Amino acid sequence: MTMRGAPITLSGKPLSFADIARIGARKARLVADADALVRVAQARGVVEDAIAHHQPVYGSTTGVGAMKDIEWTDDQLDAFNMGLVRAHHFGTGDAFSSEIVRIAMAIRVNMALTGRVGCTTDLVDAYLALLSADVVPVVRRTGSIGCADIGLMGQIGAVLTGAGEAMFDGRRQPAGDALAAAGLKAFRLAPRDSLASISTNAVGYAAAANAIRDAAGAVRVMLATGLTTAGALGASRDPWKAVAHVGTEREAGIGAWLYFNAKGWDWPNATHIQDPLSLRMMSQVFATGFETLVAAGKILLAATGRTDDNPVVAGGQVLTSGGSLPLDVTVFLQTAQLGLAHIARNSFNRCVLLGNGGRRDLPVNLVKPGAIATGFGPIIKLAGELFARVLTMTNPISANSMVVADGLEDEAAFLPLVVERLERQVLALRRLAALEAMLAAQAMDISGDTPGNVPAIIYRLVRQHADTYWQDRPLSAEVEAVEQALAADALMNELISHSTIMELDEFFALGPVA
Repeated sequence: MTMRGAPITLSGKPLSFADIARIGARKARLVADADALVRVAQARGVVEDAIAHHQPVYGSTTGVGAMKDIEWTDDQLDAFNMGLVRAHHFGTGDAFSSEIVRIAMAIRVNMALTGRVGCTTDLVDAYLALLSADVVPVVRRTGSIGCADIGLMGQIGAVLTGAGEAMFDGRRQPAGDALAAAGLKAFRLAPRDSLASISTNAVGYAAAANAIRDAAGAVRVMLATGLTTAGALGASRDPWKAVAHVGTEREAGIGAWLYFNAKGWDWPNATHIQDPLSLRMMSQVFATGFETLVAAGKILLAATGRTDDNPVVAGGQVLTSGGSLPLDVTVFLQTAQLGLAHIARNSFNRCVLLGNGGRRDLPVNLVKPGAIATGFGPIIKLAGELFARVLTMTNPISANSMVVADGLEDEAAFLPLVVERLERQVLALRRLAALEAMLAAQAMDISGDTPGNVPAIIYRLVRQHADTYWQDRPLSAEVEAVEQALAADALMNELISHSTIMELDEFFALGPVA
């Protein structure tokens, strides 16, 4: 893949979602800031001075974990450093995407450029060389308790030394072969470089960034499908006016978007006094969901601009640190998962309203009057299953007890597992959005509606992949086709071009990666 676009200079400052998306898609060349490299060299000097004065430096001249009190002699250091990364190549299962691994390597470099790590500038160059050549380590995703991704980062560090596997030129192959094909050589890990290659949460942060951005995109689409349902059910627009006066800033913004994008389709008001809460409180539910994602996103981005290593270099000293626990990112991410569950419930409730019929004289199960059919009644169970799937991922796991390494390591956050649960929520949300959009389109066809604005975009997309339901037929493939179309960059680009939610669209860098 040829890199294009403006380069991204890594300097130790927090990255943005736009930076992260471009790095993952390999749309930018990465360079290290010259001043930041000076800081790396200065910190390295502090480590080397400590070693020269025979001060024990954790993970450099000593073992790690339960072996922290074992000190290595000078002639043992090469073997120890080579073995350390390879011993931590213990991840199993499916591999992360190359996109996430690229982001993880860039985050590792960016953290080192804070000048707090004590690694060599050669290690920074080695990571950048992998990224430049697009030699992407294969990182099996099961193997981290979220207190430094040692079992995940170890798979990256091993590739530096010529061990493990890597993707290169579209093919998974032994790391040594990939390095040779790319014109690179195996890297000799100096004291401190080895631990710096494994003891960081860079993979968890990369996966979290990708999942948060995907979640924001899914919620952005669900806002559009929710508005489409509101029109099909003849919801009152009054709550979207009211929220501007009584809601939070985010609620008012979402309400304004709903009200503005309801124009162009004068649907009949089917309510008497007020609607069910799943319609009336859409602004509040979606605003809260977005707010939790923004909060998690800000915490995550901040983490990309600080070191989570142990030890660290500060004030001219090598200091032991507890910074390897990504608890803030994990807790805020779990809060976002709860926000997504409320959005899923909101969508499920609207699906039930559609299937029940009644409003605007819609028939039960959305069966056309006179047709001999079961209609959309059975598939409402799929909506319930998808909601339950999202809900079951909200039980917090970060406070679970985990004691290893002879009692030295008795805290963990389980960040990679939390991210995996968020990814599963997003998959369920996208399918739920597809189902709601299909139900809303069926209701509109029965009512003879001609939708406009955003609902027209959603309606046309559904009808490109699923015909109006006049007689019973299998729906599985149609739901999946609509789901795929709703998740495509083309739709997101159309929604943003049609009516942006500026702060959210820009913060999460939604739409195609430029």
